[in-house]
Amino acid sequence: MKQILNASEIDPNKILPIKYEWARTHYKAGVANNWVPEEIPMQQDIELWKKKGGLSDEERRMILWNLGFFSTAESLTANNIVLSIYRHITNPESRQYLLRQAYEEAVHTEMFLYCCDSLGLDPDEIYNMYNTVPSIKAKDDFVVELTKTMLNPNFSTVGKENIQTFVYDLVGYYIIMEGIFFYAGFAMMLSLLRSNRMVGVGEQFQYVLRDETVHLAFGADLINQIVEENPEIWTEDFKKSITASILKGVDLEIAYARDALPKGILGLNAETIKEYMEYIADRRLERIGLKKVFNSENPFPWMSEIIDLRKEKNFFETRVTEYKNRGELSWE
Repeated sequence: MKQILNASEIDPNKILPIKYEWARTHYKAGVANNWVPEEIPMQQDIELWKKKGGLSDEERRMILWNLGFFSTAESLTANNIVLSIYRHITNPESRQYLLRQAYEEAVHTEMFLYCCDSLGLDPDEIYNMYNTVPSIKAKDDFVVELTKTMLNPNFSTVGKENIQTFVYDLVGYYIIMEGIFFYAGFAMMLSLLRSNRMVGVGEQFQYVLRDETVHLAFGADLINQIVEENPEIWTEDFKKSITASILKGVDLEIAYARDALPKGILGLNAETIKEYMEYIADRRLERIGLKKVFNSENPFPWMSEIIDLRKEKNFFETRVTEYKNRGELSWE
């Protein structure tokens, strides 16, 4: 019988008949959202970045902090999928989605390379910010600690306690890393896009947000399915431990936001970011059957609208300055 975990007798290559339609739905959504960074022109961003006084020091700091965190976070999530989650999920249609997600994480990593190359940033400086910036390091260390058990090659999902450990790690990976740690950054970077500044970088963050929305939905469905098939793990103590972990993640994200955004700009400040993270956390808790904690309002209703973007553009409204493909074109 097909099940999410511990179905070793099932051929992992035999995707039909499909049992978990939600996994198939998320896979199709990922395919429909397909994009690559090089589709997005960066000339206006390059000009603004290099222009003296084009961006304030606070705006530059905000951009660098978010590139610094996202660049290593995407690699961390990809490693978790390939090295651990895929190994333990025995359901074929869920594995199919994980392969799609792994590809998308690679695209996101490529995005940061593209941004660094376009803006002339030092990639070593950007990628090393997880060591040099304490608020970024604290988030990365937290997730590494949360997910280290399932990276153990001897770890097994057989037995109640092991399944609890696996679900706890999945919450750390999907709910906290993808569902909380990215969202203060999304609000910051997309506020630039709304003000028509650094549009190329902003559009790429917009596409990443759309991808992450599907990642989060799949992760929540995966967690809920494991709990449904193994109800004995869902004890009051276990639910309290998960809630506490999510709240710790919120504290770290708020600290990171204060560091990345020490002064109020673009209608953002530390308090509105804090309120947004509390609102986001309540949504994440409820999504996996836990009680909300904060009851905060959403200070950024425009974030929901941005998720529903249309990718298509009028080609002649886009000023292309460089193609790195075989058939190179260049015009102004």
